Amino acid sequence: MSGTQTGFMTGPVVTDRDRAVQAAVAQGLVGPAEPVAGLLDVAGIRRSAAELRSAFAEFTTPGTPVLHAFAVKAASLVPVLRLLVDEGLGCEVASPGELALARAAGVPAARTVLDSPAKTPAELREALALGIAVNADNPEELARIDGLVASAPTGAPLGLRVNPQIGGGSIGAMSTATETSKFGVGLRDAGARDWVVRAYLDRPWLTRLHAHVGSQGMPLPLMAEGVRALFDLAEEINAKAARPQIDTLDIGGGLPVNFASDVAAPTYREYAELLSTAVPGLFSGRYGLVTEFGRSLLAKHGTIVARVEYAKSAGGRPIAVTHAGAQVATRTVFAPDAWPIRVAAYDAQGLPKTGEPVAQDVAGPCCFAGDLVAENRALPPLESGDHAALLDTGAYYLSTHFAYNSLPRPGVYGYVADPSGAGRFATVRTPQTLQELAAESGAAHADGMRALK
Repeated sequence: MSGTQTGFMTGPVVTDRDRAVQAAVAQGLVGPAEPVAGLLDVAGIRRSAAELRSAFAEFTTPGTPVLHAFAVKAASLVPVLRLLVDEGLGCEVASPGELALARAAGVPAARTVLDSPAKTPAELREALALGIAVNADNPEELARIDGLVASAPTGAPLGLRVNPQIGGGSIGAMSTATETSKFGVGLRDAGARDWVVRAYLDRPWLTRLHAHVGSQGMPLPLMAEGVRALFDLAEEINAKAARPQIDTLDIGGGLPVNFASDVAAPTYREYAELLSTAVPGLFSGRYGLVTEFGRSLLAKHGTIVARVEYAKSAGGRPIAVTHAGAQVATRTVFAPDAWPIRVAAYDAQGLPKTGEPVAQDVAGPCCFAGDLVAENRALPPLESGDHAALLDTGAYYLSTHFAYNSLPRPGVYGYVADPSGAGRFATVRTPQTLQELAAESGAAHADGMRALK
């Protein structure tokens, strides 16, 4: 699909997602030639962005600077970033590549925040020259910034990331506020809090304070506790500086997502309301605010549609062998208990399948036994030529491709539907060709190793 718009098919569909799956099959976006594709609900993304802005605006004193910086790692796709910029958001980047994507999407420097535990001198110099906000991760990085600021003064807002060390959530690998987390300065380590205070008092240009304690599996009260620790530290520093040196608090993101149903929960309003109670003063206007939500903005608005290539059985259990496995659903395949996703069954025309559910495995194309996106899942029987849809996959699944077996990256398409049943598709990312895959894998240097004697 090379254009930006195509028509939807109409028929006995129920939801916009069903309508989009049917249209994707009818238009050949997914089928024998392209057996897997990602779909993004544009109206849903816009709605989530509006809900985020509205939730914080409701509790924040009018006139308070608030930047909602989308975590680019959650959907590293330039058209998605451009759409979010249109909706009033900025970008939080954590690598040179993510910064390049944000710049390609037209994200202004003033709406960009650089967070990373391993920034190089070149990355820091670029950010400072562009005027991008930077949060230093550790004392060594802060010392590096000292030298850069001394040699080339900058107007970039600068801050320090701290770890309140309040504990983790239900997914250890995603928990960023544990005692030994690799992120930030651990406030409860011996002497660390005093060091942080002194670091600010010695650097009048250090005006922001950052903590990111949220993640999937993190309860909201614990997230609020982390924000409270950040707020209290800012108050202490400003009191000792005898002036409002810290003018902005970056409270991170990490709002959990409900992967069990279509219900979006918890909501941004629930979180903002909790913060208004748990952290009195946060929304008073004394501090500008930055957030870094990612997964919660996109997850519910994405669907991966994969063709069922074969239907078979083993040990008495049916198995649907599809083209969506670890390459697109890496976390689900390798950590299914932490990252379960819903699967919906569609027929060869892309219509929702009916029939008595049967316990079956939904397998991917990767060449290892554990490549399963659903195991012993009750679904209408999937047959060759049908389609399996992986739901709630708008964040991470479409942009963090796992190149196992050299499977090409699938195409990604945005869609909009209206009550009449009409709608439009827009290309977000074209499917990767086998030639592009070979080039990425060093085809131009095929003889390079042979030349070494």
